[in-house]
Amino acid sequence: MANDFSFRSLNPAQRQAVAVLDGPVMILAGAGTGKTRTVTCRIAHMLEKKIPAPEILAVTFTNKAASEMRDRIAGMVTKKAAADMTVCTFHSLCVRLLRGGIDKLGYKKNFSICSHSDQVGLMKQLLVRKGGSDEKVKPDTVLGAISKAKNMGLDPAAIEDDYFAHLAVAYQNELRAQNTVDFDDLLVFAEKVLREHADVRDVFRERYQRVTVDEFQDTNSLQMRLLQQLVGKPYHVCVVGDDDQSIYGWRGAEVANILEFERFFPHPKVIRLEENYRSTHAVLHTANSLIRHNRGRHEKVLRSTRLGGDLVRIVAMPGDDEEAEFIAEEILAGKSAVGRQWEDFAVLFRTNGQSRKLELAMRERKIPYRMVGAQSFYDRREVRDVLAYAQLLVSPEADVPLLRILNAPNRGIGQSTAVLATEWSREHHESVWQALCDPNFTHSIGSKTRHSVEAFIALIAGAKNRIDLKRDNPADVLHALIHEAAYLPWIERGCKTDSERQQRAEGIQSVIDSLRAHTMKGKKLQAFLDDSALASDREDEDLESKQGATLITLHASKGLEFPIVFLVGLEEGYLPHSRSIADGTKDEERRLLYVGITRAQDNLTLTYCAKRIKWGQETGCQPSSFIAELDDTYLDHTSYDDILGAEPSADELSHFFGNLKGMLDDT
Repeated sequence: MANDFSFRSLNPAQRQAVAVLDGPVMILAGAGTGKTRTVTCRIAHMLEKKIPAPEILAVTFTNKAASEMRDRIAGMVTKKAAADMTVCTFHSLCVRLLRGGIDKLGYKKNFSICSHSDQVGLMKQLLVRKGGSDEKVKPDTVLGAISKAKNMGLDPAAIEDDYFAHLAVAYQNELRAQNTVDFDDLLVFAEKVLREHADVRDVFRERYQRVTVDEFQDTNSLQMRLLQQLVGKPYHVCVVGDDDQSIYGWRGAEVANILEFERFFPHPKVIRLEENYRSTHAVLHTANSLIRHNRGRHEKVLRSTRLGGDLVRIVAMPGDDEEAEFIAEEILAGKSAVGRQWEDFAVLFRTNGQSRKLELAMRERKIPYRMVGAQSFYDRREVRDVLAYAQLLVSPEADVPLLRILNAPNRGIGQSTAVLATEWSREHHESVWQALCDPNFTHSIGSKTRHSVEAFIALIAGAKNRIDLKRDNPADVLHALIHEAAYLPWIERGCKTDSERQQRAEGIQSVIDSLRAHTMKGKKLQAFLDDSALASDREDEDLESKQGATLITLHASKGLEFPIVFLVGLEEGYLPHSRSIADGTKDEERRLLYVGITRAQDNLTLTYCAKRIKWGQETGCQPSSFIAELDDTYLDHTSYDDILGAEPSADELSHFFGNLKGMLDDT
């Protein structure tokens, strides 16, 4: 066994967490306390103690986190052991559970997973059919209500709004008829199969005897119930998280899962990681002074392993224009003064709307920056279309992907034909594909359209036969199918610029290349489609692939760290957000600010404005009530005017003249 860790390299609390392998264990890992290292060492220790690798399951929330954990464990153990254990997301785990047992719920095991854009398309159809197109109801509003009900363990038919409940029932029936599930169904059905079918439950309890759940503070009640079904006595389950960083309540996360863990798994061993390797003492003292105002939390105090450090600045700003300009100028000065990289700087804000002025100020000064929250690769039209073609190669009877590409590119099968085929399929209890193959249906449409439908059926059936009968590589077949359908020239015709054309072509090629890489590992096409569907689920941004200072929301910043952080907009109504004051969720807003503060490694500046432009109107602002909760010991209260009016220090002057001399020497 490759063994890249030793107990000597861990601090006493980490050592304890790694050593305790049996029974329920809760590791309360404060920000920057080496959580991932502790978890990976603990799993490596299991293997050292001869626990078989296939019995080990580690679950986390994003594909990126799962991939990082997998890589780190692989660096500590043999390749075989790393390959034999399961490290995956909740949704990915549920796909594994359901491929083994969804037939118990009346679905076929070759179910497909409905992406978000497919859900929106389906809901749009239902709204038209159920009269909602006149009522200006947005598909995402209905889907949000259905998702919330499912995650709370309620039947969507029980949604309070009768119209939404009516749509929810139709939506669920439609998914079932197509042998398709959405992301929430993955969790709902996996928990249901385990709860109602002891034979399936026993198989998976036998398979996964050691379960670790990362970021446990982000789990919702449905994920908690799933975990309870999966883990039987003697409860070899380890959860890792920090209730002080529970900031996703609006998305259904239940902080009670971590606060009341012993209610679910009796007499857990609780270990606190409080030694912080990230931030200075000044930053941590300020963070600790804030979070202790939350009641009912697991008591922990972060201690810095780094002595010294600058005071935390709180800067009063006249308005949001000055705030943006001040931060941009500070980044420029910081970059040149101490030889920093652009990537060392991050600006954190509560709402997306706050980024616009910051972006303008960066652009004016030619500061490269990266925005977190751009459109996901898997939301791009050409990617979704090519994946829909790939889905038909597995199962032409999947209505959602079929309807998506039925006339993409235009092949003379218009929306009215799609509606007729859908209605026919519903009346005859068959799929849209079966309707299109049925002479009784095709003779009811015009001869020109009939020829187009027959050509489409031949195109898809021919490609599917190449995989099923000739055993051709699915990537080759998909490539040929996209070419034969003349998809690329069609989508390029709608592009306004050369770069957009290039991006579309690269997107298509990227899907085919990843399918080829997948099949070379001996995996089937359905597994590739599962992975693609799961990858599009609330994926992390890959910051490393972009360059520049980072502009990021507080929610998206969790798990990241930056040497120099500016946290803007500490005003009542922004942070805490006005909604939280009305909803009584101010504790979560306090945790959100705590997360923001603990992103800073070396230097932290907090700002608040006297006025902001909102909806085109100038509005007065009050400093956030959280500012008064911060202990003053390591704070430097100052203002925009004071900083602008201050004499430059000897250090600043020497840096300035040093840089000037360097520039003159260069010329």
